[in-house]
Amino acid sequence: MISIFLRSLVFNVLFYVTMAIWIVAALPTFLMPRAVLVRMAKAWGRWNIWLMRVICGTRVKILGTGRIPKGPLIFASKHQSTWETFALFSLIDQPVFILKRELTWIPFFGWYLMKTGMIGIDRKAGLRSLKMLVRMTREQVRLGRQLVIFPEGTRRPIGAPPAYKSGVAMIYAEGDVPCVPVALNSGLFWPRRTFLRYPGTITVEFLDPLPQGLRRDEFMSRLTASIEGATASLVEAGRREQARLSGRVRDAGPAGVRAFSSEVETGSREENASKQ
Repeated sequence: MISIFLRSLVFNVLFYVTMAIWIVAALPTFLMPRAVLVRMAKAWGRWNIWLMRVICGTRVKILGTGRIPKGPLIFASKHQSTWETFALFSLIDQPVFILKRELTWIPFFGWYLMKTGMIGIDRKAGLRSLKMLVRMTREQVRLGRQLVIFPEGTRRPIGAPPAYKSGVAMIYAEGDVPCVPVALNSGLFWPRRTFLRYPGTITVEFLDPLPQGLRRDEFMSRLTASIEGATASLVEAGRREQARLSGRVRDAGPAGVRAFSSEVETGSREENASKQ
């Protein structure tokens, strides 16, 4: 745990220091076309992926890219960590994220979000916010861009019951484009609300697209089953890898996996408690 703590410390310091450098370096893009800033943001995402691999020993595996249709569509992704907010941006051709409006209020960072056309929504505004979201979704689809939405609305801890919001079904129905479910296990390696970063392999899987035209209830049912089923498999594989890397078990069976997972979760709780 000492090695993980020190690696996490170095990574977090470099992550935020280099973020500030990238923000300053990107200032001239305010006077340039959107595409220039998008390319720079993608480079920043790839830099962070590299930084985490070199310092924390966290690799990345991408599955299912051949399933992604051409043209405008919706990516509906599981959300476990901060990691996917920059990693998915670097992986998707023409990304437009649907995110909470408060992020656009952050000086410089929020201005970049608006410059790149990200869609900020007021989650407290209810129906009014959804109507605005639908209108902006149509505009982005007409421009041939690819919407990225986290259907649960916020980061969810590993093992938490699914909590999918109905807004994703409205966006899907009004957008009239295919939806690609995205499963991942990033929460094992960059858990929410904790300082620690763990070695292993973050796996992202683009799943079979859901065609346009499904009824809303059928869409929600298929989306939830697809993401949750694949995510559970990726999490189980990730836990086995973590158990092997820990050196506690040579062939990580269920008992060894549970023991290692319990230790990781305990470490996260202790880290959170130290911040309170």
